[in-house]
Amino acid sequence: MAAPTTGGRMVAPLTWRVARLVERRVETPSAQTLVLDVPGWPGHEPGQHLDIRLTAADGYQAARSYSLAGPAEGERIAVTVQRVPDGEVSPYLTDTYAEGDPVEVRGPVGGWFVWRTDETAPVLLVGGGSGVVPLMAMVRARRAAGSRVPFRLIYSVRTPDDVIYADELRRRARDDQGLDVAYIYTRAAPEGWRGEPHRIGLADVNSHGWPPDLEPLCYVCGPTGFVETVADLLVGLGHPTRRVRTERFGPTG
Repeated sequence: MAAPTTGGRMVAPLTWRVARLVERRVETPSAQTLVLDVPGWPGHEPGQHLDIRLTAADGYQAARSYSLAGPAEGERIAVTVQRVPDGEVSPYLTDTYAEGDPVEVRGPVGGWFVWRTDETAPVLLVGGGSGVVPLMAMVRARRAAGSRVPFRLIYSVRTPDDVIYADELRRRARDDQGLDVAYIYTRAAPEGWRGEPHRIGLADVNSHGWPPDLEPLCYVCGPTGFVETVADLLVGLGHPTRRVRTERFGPTG
């Protein structure tokens, strides 16, 4: 039986691999980036995700999907985990999981919500909350590849304290030529920010995005309601549905 393909590319069969934590970075009060060493990791493309599986002493297993946060560095990968208070997996990963401890991972998964470094069209990224994670993978991959494709990121968060990758985004908006970053705050805005806190709307997408005649690739990730709203706005502005790629997530953790 032939190996499956994604977009004409061969895809290795998915198998569970043992990963160990080598580094932890606190991003916000509720989000952390975990750097994992995964022997045999086959590589991945920006926008893909993986499954993480935990096994209890009594044999009970729980698995969740997490977006990959950037390009692989050999066999090292990164995921950013948002802690869900009543979750089965995220509290363990953020509160208990220690350096050197094992978990099982399976991936990479997904072939539609990806940005490939040989693309030449302008890119619009729209993220809500932790939906910024796969979009950040694209931003990092662009820089690593030396791509000159223009990127625009619209990032919607509740408050300034909820901005994941805040320092890096500030630095990249300054140093990565061709990358523009705009923030939408829904509950509390920083001092000096123009306007009042609000949910993302037509004016935001219209002023911070690309016009449809440039035929940008649009990637939208976040909670289901956010993704549906933004996708409808983009299509309403004239972006073809085939150029609007979406990924949504629920509250499970």
